[in-house]
Amino acid sequence: MRAVAALLCSLVVVWAVAAPAFADGALDGGDIHVAQSLGDRELTVVIRRVEPVPGPVHVDVVTHAGSPPGSLALRLSKDGRQSGATSVRLGAQPGFHRAGPLQVSGAGLWELAIDDGTRIATIPFVVPAQVLSPLEKATNAGFVGAGVLMIVTLVVAVRRPGMVALVPASGAVAALAVAVTAVTLSWSAPPLPPPGSVLDPTAGNITDPYGAARLAPVDGSVNGSRPPVNLVADTRDGELRLALTDGSTGHPVDDLLVHDSALIHLVVVSPAGGLRHLHPVRVAPGDYRVTFAAPEKGRYAVIAEVARRGGGRQQLRTTIALDAAGGAAPATENVRVDRRIAPAGSPSTFNARFGTRDLQPWLGMAGHMIVAGPVTSEIADAPIWAHVHAMVPDRRNQPDESVAAFGPDVPFTYTFPLPGRYLVWVQAERGYAVRTTSMTVEVPESGRPS
Repeated sequence: MRAVAALLCSLVVVWAVAAPAFADGALDGGDIHVAQSLGDRELTVVIRRVEPVPGPVHVDVVTHAGSPPGSLALRLSKDGRQSGATSVRLGAQPGFHRAGPLQVSGAGLWELAIDDGTRIATIPFVVPAQVLSPLEKATNAGFVGAGVLMIVTLVVAVRRPGMVALVPASGAVAALAVAVTAVTLSWSAPPLPPPGSVLDPTAGNITDPYGAARLAPVDGSVNGSRPPVNLVADTRDGELRLALTDGSTGHPVDDLLVHDSALIHLVVVSPAGGLRHLHPVRVAPGDYRVTFAAPEKGRYAVIAEVARRGGGRQQLRTTIALDAAGGAAPATENVRVDRRIAPAGSPSTFNARFGTRDLQPWLGMAGHMIVAGPVTSEIADAPIWAHVHAMVPDRRNQPDESVAAFGPDVPFTYTFPLPGRYLVWVQAERGYAVRTTSMTVEVPESGRPS
């Protein structure tokens, strides 16, 4: 009986200590933030984490300064079939607006449509199944088995004292050993990325991410890498339209990931140096559009940053010649920027002094810096284009745009690869408005002081 009591105590102690590890390795998707330049509105659509599954989907729409009030219709669909609809009323003041709840019936590939009455933006997203890893299953099975065998051991020990009780007791110890080993391994086992974050989501790997079928590269390669994306830009009906096609197959590209809170980060720079940082909406596979009115005639630089599943990030560049003008020039502000410009090949530093500690994270960052150069004739011909970030202090607990607690300084570091004249734009958000300041810097040749 003393041996049985000792076994009981050890089970209780180990179970109490190990219980918090049950969550290790679970598929844990967070909120999805997607910037959308929908018509005259600059929006951030926040699809809240779905839990439990099936369960409700809560959607917040963040408006920015200058976005007109009105209503948006939201529709949820799966496999081309509409699953539910709701709406959100946008007020005159920028900020967060909660839409009515939607409902997902299960894990899978879902699509959220946002309709302003004229345009429809579609955001594909993945709802992963909430499944246990093999280690979690082994942990649970081991503890359950040990508990059952412990009860059997007590019953046998009471009814038939002697060595017979050691048989179920030995089984309980073995089950406990399995559970403890699985718990220990689960602490160090890296969790699998949710389907759709790195690998193609399929019907099989969403419901069973630990199955052998979870790797599904479309090009048949071993590592699932993607060919380059072809970008063609044109303007029509007041819109800048982007056609994305696969460099290998020529098919429309429809495997973009949300990276840095957008499907596409688009930079459009006018011949006079006016910068627009936009986020085109997806209207169909490989078809992205954004309202655009040219402030002047001439050749515009068009740079798009995308990330493909299994293919990493790509920078796509083209130019477009516009013969008609009439749009307003992008607004800029005079912000003091302390800078130390090092020779080409060495890090240069910039520190934008916005003055107060009330900046909001935009696209998940404290600030953004766009670099173009060296500029010798037309800006569109500049060989170097870069997008530099000033990170928030703690990326693991990244705040949303409701937190106005950053600044007053926004620092950047960038290494100019070539000497010459560069155009630099710095952006940060305050009061739900993106503030942009521009400057020109001269980068000396390597070996020469700045």
